[in-house]
Parts: sequence; C-alpha cells; structure tokens
Amino acid sequence: MTGSDFSVLPRHVAVIMDGNGRWAKKRGLARSEGHIEGAKTFRRIGEYAGNLGIKHITFYAFSTENWSRPENEVNAIMHLFGDYLKEALDRLDENLKKGIRLRFLGDRTGIAPELANLMDTVEKYTENMTKINLNIAVNYGSQQEITGAVQSIAEDVKAGLLQPGQITPELIASRLYTGDQPPVDLMIRPSGEQRISNFLLWQSAYAEFWYSDVLWPDFTERDFDEALRSYEKRNRRFGGV
Repeated sequence: MTGSDFSVLPRHVAVIMDGNGRWAKKRGLARSEGHIEGAKTFRRIGEYAGNLGIKHITFYAFSTENWSRPENEVNAIMHLFGDYLKEALDRLDENLKKGIRLRFLGDRTGIAPELANLMDTVEKYTENMTKINLNIAVNYGSQQEITGAVQSIAEDVKAGLLQPGQITPELIASRLYTGDQPPVDLMIRPSGEQRISNFLLWQSAYAEFWYSDVLWPDFTERDFDEALRSYEKRNRRFGGV
C-alpha cells in the first residue's frame, strides 16, 4: 500500500542512487540512458518523500571517486545535473510554495564554474525554506568532508579560539556540510550492493540500513514505502538496552 499512514517517519533519509549503468546495460543501452532514467526516479522519489512529511532527504548523485568513470559518462551526468539546476530555477515559485530548501553537499572546486554558479543561485533563493531540506551530494566524499571539518577546527585551535579539550563530537558535526541537520536515521541502497561507499559516514553512525536488489531507475514509491515499513519495525537502542 502506498500512502502516508506510517506510525513513525525518519527525520533524515539518505539514498544511494545505484544501478543506473547496470540498468542500461541489461537493455543494451548506453550507460548515459540509465542516468537519464535514474534522474527521473530521483525527481519522483524526492517529491514523494516530501509529500510524506520527511523533513530531510539526501541523495548521493556523484562521488569524488566517480571522476574516474569514462569521460562521456561523466559528461552525461554533469549535463543532466545542469538540466536539473535550470529546471529548479524554472520551478522556483513552485518549490518555494512547497517549502523546499535545496542544498548541494560536496567540493565545488571540482565542478565546472557555470554549474557551481547555478548551485549557488538555487541555494540562495531557497535558503529560507523550512518544510523540506533536499540535499544533493555532488563531488562528495565523506572522508574528504570529515577531513575538512577537522582542518577547520585545527585552524581555530592554532588561532587560539579553541582548546583541544573543547573539541567534541557535536563540534565536529557542526562543521560538516549537514551541520544544522539531524543525523541520518535511514540509509537506502538499491541495486544489490551492500556498502556505504564513503557516503555520510559520520552522519550515519546510528543509521538503520535498508538494501534492495531493485536497480535505481526501477525504484518506485512502493519500494520507498517498503523501506519505511522496515524502519518502523526497527528497535533503535543507540547502544543502550
């Protein structure tokens, strides 16, 4: 059943959008075709999650390691990302009415300047929205993110603004891209793989994980519901009894 009759919803859902290339290969198509279909699924699931009342959702779109993929595939992904950014600006009024805040997690120095400028613009126009936080991780790696947070704190210690004893888990969390958002409650990974792939390592310290053999372009609202139903049944003790 698809609907909103859940007894408990995660505050923050993270999704690893995996399986686009394999989806295309199974159909004798170019890998870029899989990414096109995957982008459609991203739009649909993102909107569905917001309608259910999930406040924070983070999609893993492109990792720091993905640059090693074939150049034509990388170019296709970045072209799709550019299309999404332009669409987000075209639908700005609609997104504002829905209360959607768009944020992009990752190192923008590796992104083409025209895309980075669009990312800045989208974030600026939606920064006051509070109903839904939609995060897209692009050129993102969690180890890189944590390293950057630690370097930032080290600079403060060097400048005398902090003492080493003042460094706490809460302080480190505040220096991450998601510093003002809650930790991940539920991590979803389709496509049959069962690994975290350098995604939100700190934020997912106590996340519940849900895996599926469904390739991302075939992922539906019913699959998302199944993940949420599984989450409802978990006994989250956070190390306690």
